[in-house]
Amino acid sequence: MKIIPAIDLMDSKVVRLVKGDPKRKTVYSEQPIEIAKKWQNAGADFLHLVDLDATLGLGSNLKLIEKISNEIDIPVQVAGGLRTVEKISNVLEFAQRVVIGTIAFELVENKQKDTLSTLISKFGKDRLVISVDHNNGEIVTHGWQKSSGIKLFDALNQFVDYGFSEFLMTNISKDGMLEGPDIVTLKEATKINNVNIIASGGVSIGALFVAGYLPGILMGVSLMIVASFLAYKQGFRSKPFKPFIEI
Repeated sequence: MKIIPAIDLMDSKVVRLVKGDPKRKTVYSEQPIEIAKKWQNAGADFLHLVDLDATLGLGSNLKLIEKISNEIDIPVQVAGGLRTVEKISNVLEFAQRVVIGTIAFELVENKQKDTLSTLISKFGKDRLVISVDHNNGEIVTHGWQKSSGIKLFDALNQFVDYGFSEFLMTNISKDGMLEGPDIVTLKEATKINNVNIIASGGVSIGALFVAGYLPGILMGVSLMIVASFLAYKQGFRSKPFKPFIEI
């Protein structure tokens, strides 16, 4: 199982949101390139970079994300607002993988499955991760702002039939809460043939002891809290980040 640090970007800063709500934002750093380098030096072999501004239609951090990718030696997986084939193609010129959600579901809804097949043929299924964000079993899109009416397991099986195998699964009711991931749903999802699930949303350090059946797990808030505490103990910060104090 890979532990993949997630760096969420908003207004060029490293942040985390609670349940995807920009009004419930914590800023962890104003130096995202340095944060990426620190995770690399700490032994991470993959980074997950999210453009929250693009996801929410508020702007773009794509130039910064490309710069981060060029400044580190480990591969990156890019997510957030990748809703055109052109943008997906451009990002895959510097990123190892992209995460697509809204565009994938829109193409299915508009009966443009051939475009999905073209993406697989051009880039390979291993470089295309389908984001199956859900609110307790119902798929949500457009930065978690729109309910699709599609059931999670129907979506998983449908995209497997189209040839996809890599999925990023987030139960948004868990995201940023540090209450642990949706273990029951994750276990059921891993029973589907030819499905590789990266778990996200609510993942805490303790979750690692019960999630060994997953190929990958994204960690955002909990890793930031640990890093904050270690920096505090080593004298690099005068005090831990506020989220650590609140726990």
